[in-house]
Amino acid sequence: MESIEYTCVDGVATLTLNRPQARNALNATLVGELDALLGQITRDDSVRALILTGAGGAFCAGGDVRSMNDAPRDAQAWRSHMRRGHRIVRALHGMDRPVIAAVDGVAFGAGFSLTLLADIVLVSRRARFCMAFGRIGLVPDYGALYTLPRLVGLQRAKELMLSTREVGADEARAIGLALEVHAPEALLPRAQALAQSLCAASPEAVAITKDALNASLGNELEAMLQLEANAQGIAGTTDYARDAFRRFADKQPTRFHWPADPTGKT
Repeated sequence: MESIEYTCVDGVATLTLNRPQARNALNATLVGELDALLGQITRDDSVRALILTGAGGAFCAGGDVRSMNDAPRDAQAWRSHMRRGHRIVRALHGMDRPVIAAVDGVAFGAGFSLTLLADIVLVSRRARFCMAFGRIGLVPDYGALYTLPRLVGLQRAKELMLSTREVGADEARAIGLALEVHAPEALLPRAQALAQSLCAASPEAVAITKDALNASLGNELEAMLQLEANAQGIAGTTDYARDAFRRFADKQPTRFHWPADPTGKT
């Protein structure tokens, strides 16, 4: 891969966007490689958790604006370009395994949008978020029009998108964009610790829970109760659950343990 570093250790896959000279901005090569790798991960049952991060002190500066100077000026070409990006959106949003974004430095434009597709977002103290699309006359993309209002509420999403203002690490945590804030050197180790812990959870329960939560805001209570009953019928009969019941009865420790936040903040 030219623009992404990929590793997989003990069930944890790590995708590192690797165009540090451009603050990991998304060009055609990077988008194509990310699309291909996410497809590979989706088909690989040995991968139990995914970490998405960036190299060189930046997460992702968004789309490569320099390359946009050469973009075709017809709407169909732009739609085709967005469809390639939408494969990435669908892959991350629909991933049946935990996705953790480890954000150091800038997460602007589509880089910000990518973080919204993760299940857990960890940030360094130098992280900065910005819905920068309006600065260059574009609208938010890579799923942000769907994900951001669901995460921070409609009014806050409008403010972030229309103002294009920057959000620092502490505010990102305060408004629900990030779960934890860490020193830059502690960011990736914390992401790895969480990913490793989630590898010990029931893969069936994790996948079903993610699917159900993704469906929850578009359904009424009765539909979710039916989904819940069906889901528990699957999860409760897995080998993992039967082993967990036995461990509880025998007063043995559980296989899954969420590691405490080393910063002491909850």
